[in-house]
This record gives sequence, structure tokens and C-alpha cells, in this order.
Amino acid sequence: MNHNAVVGSALTALLRNKLRSALTVLGITIGIAAVIGVVAIGKAGQARVEQQMKNLGDNFVWIEAGGRAVNGVRTGSRGTKTLTLEDAWAIRTQIPLIKNVSPNVDASTQIVYGNQNWFCTFRGVSPEYFDIKRWTVDQGAAFTQEDVEQAADVCAIGRTLQTQLFGGEDPVGKVIRVGALPCKVVATLLPKGVSATGQDQDDTLLLPYTTAQKKLMGITWLEDILCSAVSQEVVKLAGQQSAALLRERHHLRPEVPDDFNIRNPEDVIQAQMEASRTLSLLLVAIASISLLVGGIGIMNVMLVSVTERTREIGVRVAVGATEEAIQLQFLGESVLLSLVGGAAGVALGLLASAFIGRALQWPMEVSVQAILLAVVFSVGVGIFFGYYPARKASRLDPIEALRYE
Repeated sequence: MNHNAVVGSALTALLRNKLRSALTVLGITIGIAAVIGVVAIGKAGQARVEQQMKNLGDNFVWIEAGGRAVNGVRTGSRGTKTLTLEDAWAIRTQIPLIKNVSPNVDASTQIVYGNQNWFCTFRGVSPEYFDIKRWTVDQGAAFTQEDVEQAADVCAIGRTLQTQLFGGEDPVGKVIRVGALPCKVVATLLPKGVSATGQDQDDTLLLPYTTAQKKLMGITWLEDILCSAVSQEVVKLAGQQSAALLRERHHLRPEVPDDFNIRNPEDVIQAQMEASRTLSLLLVAIASISLLVGGIGIMNVMLVSVTERTREIGVRVAVGATEEAIQLQFLGESVLLSLVGGAAGVALGLLASAFIGRALQWPMEVSVQAILLAVVFSVGVGIFFGYYPARKASRLDPIEALRYE
């Protein structure tokens, strides 16, 4: 029996019972669609987490003032004044694993433009901050090192602040009031969205740290030192070396705790990514149960078909059909059912992924590997669950089969 004859015979047999064949195919269709949809959602979730990791910064090393115990009382974050500009430059020059450093001070205040006002956080930084945080200027140009040295009254604003104060008006070149300080907007920033902790990163204003220290806050110390390591692999090591250098500079004895904190926000995002992968695998495993149920349905239908067509099988054997031909005929029907279900499942999975992506506003990416795996799996289901009925059909005694009523 050639392959064309097998396909033709299988198609004819399945079309005799259209409703039964359609209901059998439905189990495979739902299973394949569920697997493709779950894989697409899992990849979209991981892409969002990876984007959060990218938004976090360029191999981000975050050193925060505070953490020292004074007379048994922990001062907490930013509870000390020992982190200085000299510490930042020492880290930059003495630790080869650090490639960029930005001093940081920040606070919240009322920002006013015309008859509009908005309460948000301002951040005093150096020009290196834009590279460390991977923050791109949208309009205008970022302030320079010369602006830092002169403590210039210039700033760059995030998208949320821009929307609240200016609406559709171009803010570049306009003067806003940061607290009591008139400040010229020299740049707007491309939006970064919500952080891993749920904070709106675009609700911010950046200005030279010297301006923030001298004209807004009246301090000489730093609240953070934001650094960028040379690679992702050495982030933690760079943090450890920075900690050792700061302890030496702050003359801390071994028994004295740090008066700073090394933050590792990427650990939280890595944990989220692992959780996302685990959840995706769990959902794929659950969706695969539908394939198992669909396969069992195929086996049941094929067993019923063998029983119904016992006399036909006897006639075929009587006129010279071999066991292999009979077995191939029923295997062909089983595989054809699975392939039709698989094709319908792929189409349904693509539609479901597109619908879910539009509803959640996620950039859905359907994996080609998942589609190929679905097709291979559907063929495998057809062969696996169709083998026993096909084998049973091929081993029927032709004399008993011809007597079957």
C-alpha cells in the first residue's frame, strides 16, 4: 500500500463519521493551542522581566549611605553622612571592575511651571548617570561636566513630569521652579516605565549633584554612589571590592558594621525571572494533560472503529492484504486525526496569543520551536495512541472477522 493510498483511505474512513472525528480532533486542538499560548505568555513575561533588568542599569552596583549601629540603634538606609564625593572618585580610580561612577543625592519637592505644579523626586547626579542607568535623552541634550562644576541651574525631566507640567508643549528651554530654585529644562528623557518594585521611573527630575547639594539641600555628603561594573558577571565582586575600599577609607574596625549598604536589586529581578520560568514550565505541564486526554480519545475512537469495521478487515485480509498494510491503514487514520488537530491547534494558539497580547498590551512572541514541537508531538500522539488499535486490527483472524455481525 503506497502513502497516497493510505492517506486517501484514512481520509475516507474519517469522513464517514464527521462529528465523531471532529470531537476527537478537538482534544488535540485544545492541547496544542494551550501549549503554544502558554509558551508565548511565558516568553512575554520573561521578556518583561528582562526589560526590567535592562532598565535597572548597565551592570548596576548601588552603594547606599546608612546601615550603621549607633549605641545599639541601627540608623537604617541613608542614616549616616560618611559617604562622600571622595569615596566615589576612589571607587572609580581604584577598582578596575568599575567603569562608571555617579554621585547621587535626592529628595522630593514641589515642581512648578506656570499655573501647573507636581510633587516628585529630584535626583542630583553626574553626566555618567545617563550611561549607568541606560537612560536616553529624547529631546535636547543632557547637562555636562561643566554644568556640574558650575552648579548650573539646569535639569532633565522624565516623561511623567513632562506630561503633568507641560502637556503637549515642548519643555526644552523653559524655566521651571524646583522648590524655590528656578531651573532651565535642557532635556527630556525617553520613558522607562514602572520599575520592578512598582515605582514610576519617569516621575523624576535630574540635575547636577552640585546644584542639588548646594542650592536645594544644603549638604556636602552623598546619599548614594551609583556605579557600573565592566560586566554582569563581576557585579557582585565589584560590590564586594567597593565595600572593602569604603571600610578602609572610613577607618572601620573589623567588629564595626558597615556605615553603608551594597544593594543588589538585580537579585530580585533574577528571582522573578526564575519564578517566571518555573511557572511557565508548570503551565506547559498542565496544558500537556489536554494532549494526553486527546490521545486517549483517539485510541478510544480507533478501537471503536476497529470493532465497527471488523468484517471489512476480514474481507481485506481475505483478498490478500498483509498485516503491515492493515496496521498502516489504521495508523494512518490515527496520525491524520492528530495532524488535523495539531494544525487547528497551531492556528487557535496563534489567535489566542495575539488576543491575550493585545488584551494585556504585551509584545507576544510565538516560538517557532514551540510550533514545530507541537506538530511533532501531534504526530507522536497519533502513532503512540494509534499503535494498539492498529496492531489489534492487523491481528484479527480473517475467518472470525468474516463471521462478525
